[in-house]
Amino acid sequence: MSEERNIRERLVKHLDGGEAFMPVTQMLELISFEDINTRPSNLPYSFYELFFHVVFTQKDIVKFSCSDDYTKPKWPEYYWPREKVCKSKEDWKSLKAEYTADRERLKDFLLDGSNNLTEAVKNGKDEQTLLREALLVIEHTAYHTGQMMVVLRLLNLH
Repeated sequence: MSEERNIRERLVKHLDGGEAFMPVTQMLELISFEDINTRPSNLPYSFYELFFHVVFTQKDIVKFSCSDDYTKPKWPEYYWPREKVCKSKEDWKSLKAEYTADRERLKDFLLDGSNNLTEAVKNGKDEQTLLREALLVIEHTAYHTGQMMVVLRLLNLH
């Protein structure tokens, strides 16, 4: 296996999580719809609000990196849910599906050797490479995964 292929596969492994933090998909199995909107005492966010932010940010980075039709969303308005409560199980299911679909799209894009890791992505400048954008998704998700774990613990779910 080439060194570049090894790097690509390592990035994909880190996108899934589980080496230094619990995978988001595993966390989603621990929380019920009835608990996603609860803000534990002294925390300014719920599991839902954090997960929405992770999903939206990942989607933005994937579009920025992979799409020809990218438009920059307004910060911070679009990166956090307007409604602080997820109102239906269908909306929750849809949000989880978005997370998985966008993550799979990024993984496929990373594994495609024709997408250069060190050149600017379609909508980027010189320093905004595919490698940088993948690392941003990994770091951002890891950061908020820690916060989601705190919510789970304060709700006595882990």
